[in-house]
Amino acid sequence: MIKRYFRRHPIRTQRALEILPGFVSWSLILFPVWGSFVVPTLVAYYVITFAVYWLYRSINIAILSIVANFRIRASSRYNWVADIKKSFPERWDKIHHIIIIPTYQEPVSTLQRTLHALSQQTYPLKNIHIMLSFEEREGSAAREKAVQLKKEFGKIFGDLWTTEHPDIEGEVKGKSSNTSWGAKRAKELLIDKKGIPIEDVTISSEDADALFHHSYFTNLTYDFLGTKKPFNKIWQGGIVFYNNIWKVHAPIRVLSAVFSVTQMYILMRKDRLVNFSTYSTSLKHVHDIGYWDTDVIPEDYRLFFKSYFAKKGDFEVEPIFLPVYADAAEAKSFIPAMKNQYQQLQRWAWGVSDDAYIIRQYILSDGIPFWDKTVRVFKTIEDHFLWPVNWFAITTSAILPPLLNPEFSRTILGKTLPQVTSFLLTLSLLSMFVIFVIDAVNRPPRPNRRNPLSYIFQPLEFLMLPIIGFFFSALPGLDAHTRLMLGKYIEYRVTEKV
Repeated sequence: MIKRYFRRHPIRTQRALEILPGFVSWSLILFPVWGSFVVPTLVAYYVITFAVYWLYRSINIAILSIVANFRIRASSRYNWVADIKKSFPERWDKIHHIIIIPTYQEPVSTLQRTLHALSQQTYPLKNIHIMLSFEEREGSAAREKAVQLKKEFGKIFGDLWTTEHPDIEGEVKGKSSNTSWGAKRAKELLIDKKGIPIEDVTISSEDADALFHHSYFTNLTYDFLGTKKPFNKIWQGGIVFYNNIWKVHAPIRVLSAVFSVTQMYILMRKDRLVNFSTYSTSLKHVHDIGYWDTDVIPEDYRLFFKSYFAKKGDFEVEPIFLPVYADAAEAKSFIPAMKNQYQQLQRWAWGVSDDAYIIRQYILSDGIPFWDKTVRVFKTIEDHFLWPVNWFAITTSAILPPLLNPEFSRTILGKTLPQVTSFLLTLSLLSMFVIFVIDAVNRPPRPNRRNPLSYIFQPLEFLMLPIIGFFFSALPGLDAHTRLMLGKYIEYRVTEKV
C-alpha cells in the first residue's frame, strides 16, 4: 500500500520527505520548551534518555578512536610494497587508478601541492591517471592553470588529463556533476582508447585540497586484489583536517581536531561507515550504476546509497587505515574565516537532502534483507536528523522543566533532573579528553618554534566547545533543515582557499 502511494505520488512524497527532517528537528528542540508546561515528567525522561544516549556515543567514540589511532599508525609504517609483491606477484602492477579532481577557482598552488603529493605514491606512477576537471565557467583562468600543471606534472604520471565541465541544463553546479563529467571523460581516454580492461581500474574522487598518504594506492591495490567482490566496495581513508591546522583561528582548530578524530573513529564502525569527501571505488561499478548523479550537491552519501540499492544491499564501504590530509576552512581574517567555516558546515549538513532519496529507495526497494537495510538507513537518518538537535538536548533542555514549571521543580524528579543529567554529561567528557590526546599526537608539528605558553593554551581551546557547538553545529544544521523544509534550496559554494 505504501509502495503504491509512493509510486503514484512521486512529487508529493518527495516534498513530504524533504519536510520531515526539519519537522523532526524543530519538534525535538521545542519539545522541552512547551512540554515543560504540559508534560514536564515526559520532558525529564526525554532529557535523561538523551543524556544516556550521549554518554553511550561518547564512550563508543573514546574506545574506538583509540583503536583506530593505533591501526592508522601501524598501517602508516607498514611496508605495503613488499607485501603486495609477495601476495600478488602476477597481478600487483596490473591495476590502474584513475583520480578525478573536480576543481573550481582553486588556487594553482593548491593543485600543485595535491599533484606533488600524488607524485610521492609508492605504487607505480605509470599506473596512476589523473583527470583535472575544471569548470567551463571559470574561463581562461582554468585553461591557464591546466597548461601550467600539465607542463609541471604531465610526464610524471601515466596520464594527466584536463577537461572543462560545461554548464548543462538540468544539472546542479557542484562537485557531483563535475566528478561525473570527469569520470566519463577519463573512462573514454583510458578504457575506450587505450584498451585497459575496465575490471582492472579503480576510480577515486579527490577533493582538490586533499593529500593522500604515500602508501594509499598501494594499500588500495592490495585490498582491491584481495577482496572477493571488488566491484561491490568503496574504500575510505581517514580524513584529517591537518594541512593548515596551525594557520587557522582557534575555533576552527578545535573543530578540525574534533572532525579529524571522529573520522578516525568512524573507520571502526562499518555499520555507519559511508564514504566522505575523498574515496575510491571500481570504475566498473560506477560505470554500471551510471556514475555520480548530476542533480544533487552532496555526492558522497548519494553515491553510497545509489550503489547500495543498485547492488541489492550487497555493497559496503571498506576502511583504509591511512590518513588523507585535508584543509580546514581558512580566510585572511577572522570574520571571513568564520563565515567560510559556517558555509562549509551548512553544505555538509545539506547532506540531509539525500534522506528523501534514501527513505524513498528504502520503501520501494525489493530483494534487500529487511533488517540490513533498516539498520543502515536508520543510522544515517539518526545522524542527519539529530545533527541540529544534539547541542540543544545536552546544553539547555535539562534546566527548562524546573525553570519554566515551578510546581514541577518542587518534585523529586524536578530537583534531581539537572544533577542527574549533569553527572551523565560530565562522564561523557571522557571522549573530549581522548579526542584532545589523539589529536595532539597526530597533528603535524608547528612549523615555527613554539611558545611555551602554547602548550597551556592548546587544551584550553577546547573549553570553547559549547559556544563553537552552537555556531558551527546546531545553527548550520538547523539552517540546512529549515531551508530544505521550506524548499529554499542552497547552491554549492567552494570553500575559500588562502
